[in-house]
Amino acid sequence: MKPAHPSTLAAQARTLDELDFTDRRDFEDARRGFIDTLPEAHIEADSGGVSWSMRPYGFLAGQAPATVNPSLWRMSQLNAIHGLFRVNERVYQVRGFSLSNVTFVEGDSGVIVIDPLQFTEHARAALALYRKHRGDRPVTAVIYTHSHRDHYGGVRGVISPEDVKNGVEVIAPFGFTEESFSESILAGVPMRRRALFQFGWSLEPGEMLHVDSGLGKAVGRGGDGFIAPTTLITQPVERRKVDGVDIVFHLTPGTEAPADMNMLYPGLRVLNLAENACHTMHNLCPLRGAKTRDALAWAHYLNQALDRFVPQVDALIVQHHWPVWGQERIGEYVAGQRDMYRYLHDQTLRLMSHGLTPKEIAEELLMPSKLSRQWFARGYYGAVAHNVNAIYAHYLGPYDGNPAHLNPLPPAQAGSKYVEYMGGADAVVERAQADFKAGHFRWVIEALNHVVFADPGHRPARELAADAMEQLGYQSESATWRNAYLLGARELRSTSQASTPRGVGISPDVVAILPFSSFLEYLGIRVNGLRAQDIEARFDWRLIDSAGVDSHRLVISNGALNHLPGSHGDHAHAVIDMQRDTLPKLSAGRDALLAGLDAGDLQVTGDAALFRRFLEALDEFDPMFNVIEP
Repeated sequence: MKPAHPSTLAAQARTLDELDFTDRRDFEDARRGFIDTLPEAHIEADSGGVSWSMRPYGFLAGQAPATVNPSLWRMSQLNAIHGLFRVNERVYQVRGFSLSNVTFVEGDSGVIVIDPLQFTEHARAALALYRKHRGDRPVTAVIYTHSHRDHYGGVRGVISPEDVKNGVEVIAPFGFTEESFSESILAGVPMRRRALFQFGWSLEPGEMLHVDSGLGKAVGRGGDGFIAPTTLITQPVERRKVDGVDIVFHLTPGTEAPADMNMLYPGLRVLNLAENACHTMHNLCPLRGAKTRDALAWAHYLNQALDRFVPQVDALIVQHHWPVWGQERIGEYVAGQRDMYRYLHDQTLRLMSHGLTPKEIAEELLMPSKLSRQWFARGYYGAVAHNVNAIYAHYLGPYDGNPAHLNPLPPAQAGSKYVEYMGGADAVVERAQADFKAGHFRWVIEALNHVVFADPGHRPARELAADAMEQLGYQSESATWRNAYLLGARELRSTSQASTPRGVGISPDVVAILPFSSFLEYLGIRVNGLRAQDIEARFDWRLIDSAGVDSHRLVISNGALNHLPGSHGDHAHAVIDMQRDTLPKLSAGRDALLAGLDAGDLQVTGDAALFRRFLEALDEFDPMFNVIEP
């Protein structure tokens, strides 16, 4: 790692001048109601090692170093506050035990658990801490606010499938299961690789590396699972009693997640805005990738909450960060968040209508100074430039309308031509060194990216590009941008292929209860179309468990896999039987399926050779594919 460049020192000084670091209200709110915590929030993993710990982040005390944006340093300190906190006499939160918060609402006969964190160990430790101080209350219901894994993956740390059979209700917004699978399974491989950059999974904690993730400290690791909802909220506003607690559910699809909802607890005078109003500008498309989020709908739903719910509450909680108390402050906070997303939306559309492209809009669009000076509107997780791109793509797609960008050369070919035009790799590096000294880091990266893609082994280009990424990481207020730049710098400097961090992958527990149709969709994206183009096949594939047989009829033609429930009958070329409990093992990919075929986990009646030919046409995926080089 390199020290901060003079340009970085100047950028950090500007941030210190622009913002009011004497405002300590957030620190007071983040500590309000503190009851207890685990020492250093240290949680062991069931499989060995550490699942979660604040121990490595002890360096966050004191003033911001030159290698961290002062505003991000402030947020990093806030996200290091951890433990069990009382919101009011029946609402408690454990914060800082995972990337997200878990909320406990006490009912008539037990406790309602809202968003049971990302990993089993995190949720189990949080529930144990709550029970230590509030009694051994049974879990009477679990509520998922939305379809992201950090809000449901730890569910088996608070309940089991047997508990659900015995009457524990699991409540979620309409579309929850489908959207959870769509994100974690279908787009899972590239999303997990890109998430390494967003969260800095493999970056060690330290002043020159990982300090935060914006929404919380880090991701952690451990066992994660899935228990399907037993109750879906389907109406835009739906009122229910859960263990005696009156809850008004407010669906907010298309905001932070495709399946999402807020909650009002009117009898407790508490509003839960889930992940729709955290203490940051959120992202409208995360760096890891996702379906673009609707900024207009986001502002609209916050406006509804401001009008309908805020007048009824004394406390506002969210499923990341800390609460806000008092009618006036809550109103200002929700209105400010509403205005932020509305402003981003409307101003992007305005500048689009003037013909500006995403890069031009991102460079020109500034938040109003009154709003931008609010801590809750700073871009610790999202960023104006990235959100502009998401809004543009939401309406017009990724193409900016310029025919020069309609069908450009791929990066490696373009890189070779750029470098040729610029006089060769060494000449580019020489010029880039002068620009680096001048602090033109964005241009250095852009120029040297062409060299790296033209000649991945050119060490001087890789090293200088890494130096420039590092400085941009130091300057970034957004934790996700910092993590991406710093991991990019690490991979550029490395002489070996990046390795997968522990705990990254699809949970076998999730796969075990995967709807069979979702498993077949997952197979469909593995079909190598050219290898499979001459296969014409009809298969009946049957998944067998204690509930019976789930049969789907598959058609493979023109390199595409299509399927419907049911059977081809006598027209099937083969019938494949498999037990549900083998699904996690067989979902690993082509080699696992072929091994399962040889081991008898897949029982084939009919043309077994044709079925084997189909399996051999599937692709294997490398989850650590290259990102910053060809």
